[in-house]
Amino acid sequence: MLKVQTRQRTHAVKVGHVTVGGGAPVVVQSMTMTDTADAKATAQQCIELAEAGSEVVRITVNVPEAAAAVPEIRQRMNDAGCRAPLVGDFHYNGHLLLTRYPECAKALDKYRINPGNVGTGKRRDEQFSTICQVAVDHGKPVRIGVNGGSLNQELVMAKMQENTDKDLGLDPDDIISECMVLSALQSTELALESGLTESQIIISCKLSRPRHLIEVYRALSRATRQPLHLGLTEAGMGMKGLVWSSAALGVLLEEGIGDTIRVSLTPRPGGDRREEVYAACEILQAMGLRSFTPSVTACPGCGRTTSTTFQELAESVQQYIRTQMPEWKQRYEGAETLTLAVMGCVVNGPGESKAANIGISLPGTGEAPHCPVYIDGRHATTLRGTYDELAAAFQRLLDEYVEAKYPRKHAAAEIR
Repeated sequence: MLKVQTRQRTHAVKVGHVTVGGGAPVVVQSMTMTDTADAKATAQQCIELAEAGSEVVRITVNVPEAAAAVPEIRQRMNDAGCRAPLVGDFHYNGHLLLTRYPECAKALDKYRINPGNVGTGKRRDEQFSTICQVAVDHGKPVRIGVNGGSLNQELVMAKMQENTDKDLGLDPDDIISECMVLSALQSTELALESGLTESQIIISCKLSRPRHLIEVYRALSRATRQPLHLGLTEAGMGMKGLVWSSAALGVLLEEGIGDTIRVSLTPRPGGDRREEVYAACEILQAMGLRSFTPSVTACPGCGRTTSTTFQELAESVQQYIRTQMPEWKQRYEGAETLTLAVMGCVVNGPGESKAANIGISLPGTGEAPHCPVYIDGRHATTLRGTYDELAAAFQRLLDEYVEAKYPRKHAAAEIR
């Protein structure tokens, strides 16, 4: 059963057609890694991320060529039927790009501002206010995104000096955490003074260590009613990035903290950017907050499962589901809640298979060479044959189940 998000006291912010906060489901966000000036490649990656499950997509807008390309990116996405809101990520020169390229400002659905990267001294507030004023003029929300690696150094130095002068005994990490929360709150006040409303502001305070992130977001959650965007600022590669992100976000989400999330994985060279979307969706699904795609329970393997057939079948089923899900999502109501089991021997195989909507128990070492399949708890058939024959037969059963079990959406909904 899906949980009801407990942190419902935040303001609701509209980002394009997506609602963030106010008790709405936690939203998945991702970011492209293409050269934004290459409108065709960037739009294609936006579409791929959205199809993978990203409900909001962020792009870098760092140079005039990138700003000029934004309207074309949006148009290409629209032409492909991709409605995912588009967020512009601005550092250092956002006040210039948004004012000099009004079509860029118009095409974006949200602006991300890093308070530590908008200037220094008096110019910082002026340039921050300029971006806010553009958001006011175009009716756009903003995310005030404070990062541990690009924090306002004037604020940090002042707090460090205060710690010394008053002999407060705080360690550097405590001071950084305090400065991050303070920067976010002060910037929110400035945004409100610049004309934005509480229903146009999302906040984030990102660090790269899970324990520090948890502490900062707990403090931030107590201090503001603005929706919060969660994520480690640099999660890392592979298993490390997945584990650290899950550890941090799982704790916060369980406490009802967080309205959007991003898993900032470092991809391998030539890797698939969609992995960060899959990870974010899996975290929300694991926490019982959202359902994005059918889940596959698979046997971990042991000395009873010397055959690799169950591993190969589990991998092919997982890949097949990811390939089919964009179409299923359009055609069928509730297909994302489907559960499957691909098990490797008789110990847990039949039990886990019966607990899933569709499950198959493959033979372990020394077991009879047949594979009972259970559908909604009942033995439906027994499959035999080569791996290719098993995979094809199980895939047919899966297609037939989805077609029979989940009602078709109305034609208008399918088109959207």
